Amino acid sequence: MTKETIAFIGGGNMASSLVAGLVADGYDPRKLLVSDPDKSKLDALVARFGVRTVHDNVEAIGDADLAILCVKPQVASQVCRDLGPAMGKRKLLVVSVMAGIREKDIQEWLGGGVPVVRAMPNTPAVIQAGAIVLHATAETSASQRNQAETILRAGGLTLWVEREEQMDAVTALSGSGPAYFFLLMEILEQAGIGLGLDPEHARLLTIQTALGAARMAMESSDSPSELRERVTSPGGTTEHALNILDSGGIHGLVTRAVSAAHERSKELSRMLAQER
Repeated sequence: MTKETIAFIGGGNMASSLVAGLVADGYDPRKLLVSDPDKSKLDALVARFGVRTVHDNVEAIGDADLAILCVKPQVASQVCRDLGPAMGKRKLLVVSVMAGIREKDIQEWLGGGVPVVRAMPNTPAVIQAGAIVLHATAETSASQRNQAETILRAGGLTLWVEREEQMDAVTALSGSGPAYFFLLMEILEQAGIGLGLDPEHARLLTIQTALGAARMAMESSDSPSELRERVTSPGGTTEHALNILDSGGIHGLVTRAVSAAHERSKELSRMLAQER
């Protein structure tokens, strides 16, 4: 893998996070080529990681073994159409981390028949702690799937789904998910302050509690339900708190929220496809 040249089309946060993870894993930064019209982004990447940079996307894929599309969805169509002729008959593996852009549209813009892996990362990928879900087109070989997964693992946990339409559910759960937890952390922090805790103490206790709970869930073979029951003593403080949440309909509220994000994800994908 360290002999392959990776072209990042777009030098924003996602490209930067993947580059950071790859370099931390020992990948040769001279094999990482980033293209972006923003000179300041490229200069920052060179200074931090020692990668190679260009301003032209077509030039970037010239000797690349695979390309990672990290541009904004609004410019996806034009970027792909510009790259299409340069792809020629190479059938270069293309990995897309562009939110909401369907595989069939990427293939159409690139000229058809291109192996594409679509990835849905969430924001913790910028600190190599993300959840990244992948789906591959039929044109993508097993070795190319492994290639894509190995690279994207630099951003965190990687999982595959069997059907592309499942990516909308992924968007609703893990893509939007960090905001759900940030909201709960925000509420807990404010509640602690309201009960008389020092604001900094309330913040640190909230963050450490969230981190500890996540680590316990990750490292335990028990389900979240079983872990919750284990820390809920009959008649204790936790039980009283959970009863309030239950009476407020938290289960139905969260389910409706995730469903709303799911529907919006499908709607946005349709809108992006129509704008092409």
